[in-house]
Amino acid sequence: QVQLVESGGGLVQPGGSLRLSCAASRSVFSIFPMGWYRQSPGKQRELLAAVTPGGITNYADSVKGRFTISRDNAKNTVYLQMNSLKSEDTAVYYCNTKPPANSWGQGTQVTVSS
Repeated sequence: QVQLVESGGGLVQPGGSLRLSCAASRSVFSIFPMGWYRQSPGKQRELLAAVTPGGITNYADSVKGRFTISRDNAKNTVYLQMNSLKSEDTAVYYCNTKPPANSWGQGTQVTVSS
């Protein structure tokens, strides 16, 4: 079973920044691309960004140019640097493999509000 532990969320003003972290099981981290997802109330969970074990990244249009995904293979950790945050970025953020495994972590809440 995949173990995923997200952290780093919080309350931030519009235009601010946050850095999310996700510690993942070693068993999957070195094999699969890792992604950051988010889910807002009443909306489906969406994939925001992904990074391959070799470091190739891709982004959803909604976050391109504002968010940066990275991974530290030695620490089995994936990061999401979020800049220029907007109110519509408010959501619970999750990491998982891409495509996602059946099990999810608890997520971390990001609230963008003045």
